[in-house]
Formats: sequence, structure tokens, C-alpha cells
Amino acid sequence: MSGRGVLVTGSSRGVGAATARAFAARGDRVVVHYRTAEDPARALLASLPGEGHALVRADVADPAEVQRLAAEAVEALGRVDVLVNNAALFLDPAAEGGGRGDHRVTDVDYDAWVRAWQVTLATNLLGAANLTWCVARHMVEVAPAAGSPRGRIVNVGSRGAYRGEPDVPAYGASKAGLHAFGQSMAVALAPEGISVVSLAPGFIATDMAAALLDAPAGDAIRAQSPFNRVADPDEVARAVVALADPGAEWASGAVVDFNGASHLR
Repeated sequence: MSGRGVLVTGSSRGVGAATARAFAARGDRVVVHYRTAEDPARALLASLPGEGHALVRADVADPAEVQRLAAEAVEALGRVDVLVNNAALFLDPAAEGGGRGDHRVTDVDYDAWVRAWQVTLATNLLGAANLTWCVARHMVEVAPAAGSPRGRIVNVGSRGAYRGEPDVPAYGASKAGLHAFGQSMAVALAPEGISVVSLAPGFIATDMAAALLDAPAGDAIRAQSPFNRVADPDEVARAVVALADPGAEWASGAVVDFNGASHLR
């Protein structure tokens, strides 16, 4: 089944961009979402195969902008059949050059600690929760095309929810919260025919991770997996597409580990 309307948050680069390309390649119509990276987002939009794609800018940390994002996605697609909550903050948006938002409890002052938690949770957890409310209500109120499921929601979580993130604890906690939120929504939305599942990747070779992977620490990061490598964004995207497949309903409620056996639980 193709031709579905798909909203992928944080899709200007990395896993989000790969996911947008993967859905478009199977014939779906995609809304590319970005917060500040307009040029990469426009380049991605221009590169997508097929027609009916659109571009929407919004800060998912802002509840009002989340409502607008959902409304503009519906206007562009007619109906949102798949929501991918991928947008996440791992970097410090106030740091010049996109520095990591490290906030190890023994290293930062109280103001920096509070700010890191507020900003990270606002984007990674509350943004996904608010957008899910908007899109899920839309999925319930607007009937899908004949033969199509009511809706699919895939949350992109993280291995860090289980493995621990001592340098960026707010990030790990936000992803643990996202996993739990997804399970709650799976139970709440199943009677409406909407499946909700979370994917928990490990380290991924994105452009933002290049500095770490190219540094001396890169070998140790790759060695965390017995495959001695990290994930490629395209293989993570393929997993997202598979979990959003019309036939994947029975995966609802699952948190799917996707880390190359780098962390087992």
C-alpha cells in the first residue's frame, strides 16, 4: 500500500531525512519538517521522488507551533496516515557551531542543569506528546482511504533510555519517557485502530555524529557492537517504514531495540 500521507518530524537531515526518502520511495507523500535547517530541508524536499510532498517549519517545543504543524500537514496531505516522532534535541541550541548539550551533574552549575532539562524535555518528550495528540485526534476524526488502516505512529527513541547517558542525562530520560508514552498511547489508541510503536536505535552515523566517530573515541564507539560498526541512517529509516507498514499492527506497544547487539536487556 502506498500513497499514504506521512509526517516526519526533524526530517531536514540524518535519520529524519533518510526516513522521508524511504517513505517517498515507496510512493507515499511526505511532509518534511524542520526547525532551523531550512536549506537542507528544501534540498531534501526537491530530491524526493513522486509528487504531493510539502515543507513545514515549526519548533516542536512550542505547543502553539505544534498545533500549526499538524494543521499545515493535514492541509498539505489531506490526511496524515503516518506520524513519525523523530525530532529530538541532543545538541545545545544556544551553543555556537551546534555544540553538544553536555550537562554531567558533577560538571555544570544549577542554572545550566535546569536549562538542559527544560529545553530537552520540551522538544524530545512534550513536543512528541503534543503532536501525537493533534495527529491522533485527526486520525480518529477523518476516515482513511478505503482499505487503509486508521493510522500508524512510530516514535524514534534511543538505546540511551536503558544504557544510561551520564553526559546528557536529560536526553536519556526524555527517550525513556518517550518509550513509556508510546506504550500508553498504544493502549489508548488501539480501540481506534491506531498502532503506536517505538524504535530504540543505538549510535547512528549521522553528520552530527561525524566528529565523534572520526575522533580517537570512534573506535571504542564502533566496538560497542559485535558487528564493529554503528548504524547507517538508511537502515534505521527502513526499520521505521517497516513498523509503520499497514500489516505491522501487532507490533503496537513494543519498544524495538535496534542497536546491533551493542546493548542487550
